[in-house]
Order: sequence, then structure tokens, then C-alpha cells
Amino acid sequence: MTEPLIAQKGPFSVEVEAGKEYYWCACGRSANQPFCDGSHKDTGIEPVAFKAAESKEVYLCGCKRTGDRPYCDGTHGKL
Repeated sequence: MTEPLIAQKGPFSVEVEAGKEYYWCACGRSANQPFCDGSHKDTGIEPVAFKAAESKEVYLCGCKRTGDRPYCDGTHGKL
């Protein structure tokens, strides 16, 4: 498996819609950060699917090293 790229050293603040499914980019290669655009092909890294429980602002990991995928857990502060 290829090592994920750091898309940014901080979270992406995004508004999610209740009941909608999203695909978080886990490889760091997507041009549509923090969401998957298929750029992970041949990396061995797959996007993380998640469904929003409610409509609200969330903070999705930008460094791709969170322990709480897809949400930011502050790991970027140690990079």
C-alpha cells in the first residue's frame, strides 16, 4: 500500500447534509478534497464512506493520519 499524501496540515471544515453519504479521500490525492475523486486508483488506499447523521458543520481530516477516520483528531499538530 502507498503512503497517503498530506492534503493539508489541518482539518477541512465542511457542511454535511443529514442522511447523505459521503466518501472521504484517504489517499490525499483527490483534487476535490476532502472528498474522493477516484485518484486513489492503484494506490491500495480506499476512500472512507460515511453517512451524515445530521446536517451540520464537521471537520474532516486533511493530513490523512487521523485515528478517527474521516474526522480530524488533531494528529496534524504532531506532523
